[in-house]
Amino acid sequence: MPESPPLAGPDAPVTDASAAANGPVEVDRATLRLALTVGGLVLAVLLGFGLGRLNPPPDPARTGAAAVPAEHTHAPGTGAHSHGGATVTQGGDADAAGLAISSAGYTLAPSTVEFTAGRAGELRFQIRDERRRAVTRFAVVHDKPMHLIVVRRDLTGYQHLHPTMAADGTWSVPLTLAEPGAWRAYADFTAVADDGRQTAVILGADLTAPGGYAPRPLPAPATSTAVDGFTVGYTGTPAVGQSVPLRFRVTGAGGAAAPLEPYLGAYGHLVALREGDLGYLHVHPEPVRDGDAVTFWLTAPGPGRYRMFLDFQVGGVVRTAAFSVTVA
Repeated sequence: MPESPPLAGPDAPVTDASAAANGPVEVDRATLRLALTVGGLVLAVLLGFGLGRLNPPPDPARTGAAAVPAEHTHAPGTGAHSHGGATVTQGGDADAAGLAISSAGYTLAPSTVEFTAGRAGELRFQIRDERRRAVTRFAVVHDKPMHLIVVRRDLTGYQHLHPTMAADGTWSVPLTLAEPGAWRAYADFTAVADDGRQTAVILGADLTAPGGYAPRPLPAPATSTAVDGFTVGYTGTPAVGQSVPLRFRVTGAGGAAAPLEPYLGAYGHLVALREGDLGYLHVHPEPVRDGDAVTFWLTAPGPGRYRMFLDFQVGGVVRTAAFSVTVA
């Protein structure tokens, strides 16, 4: 009489052969371990998803990350800027500009920041975008694609320069820092992005000329000054948070109006800098003259002392008149 086959049960060893004969009575240990591992991974993914929903990404406004610049505001009568039909985005006039080396996704990258006082040198720099690429497309504003303002920290030694750009986006300009001390350079430009969007930006970087620094006190406020035989005066009182017209007149011998010539697309160019932090103010000219006056709109971001620099041209020569003004 043949032997009966052994009964399958919990105590019977599981082999490949018995599994084939009797069916999947028990899952082998390797399969069990694999199932547990896969299940753990699925659980981890689900938990991560849930935690992500409970903890959303940080808000740039709370963390100090760069935000989209506010729409630019304009003084009455000036209208909106237009460069090739594209919209210009820039910070509003509620505060000074040029306080940072990076703003609105652009960075000022100078190749050197140290110069020998009184010796001719060259300033070289690039404007880089958020991907650290050198920017090579700029809109022409006030007849130039780049305006460079250089001034010593005591607001002396003012220079308004126009660098030239190489094919790789490197700007260069001859520069002499006449006296030792800390200086500030401002790059005033409108960059054109790949999509044609234009962004007006003012970036600032510190320069230095080693040596004994003896700062001069800011001259007393005055509404009139003499420059190379010309008398330059203005009317109007800057106010905090308000766009105020300042009307400048340039007269020659005998008080006759000087024959001003267009300079940088207007009959004058005005830059205002704040004492202390050297904040750079946006100053907008009227497109047409008011009789023999040249009108600019200035918005003071806060009380303090400011230095205004008016560039004007007569007989092919550009001259600069400087004024101190106190805003209460």
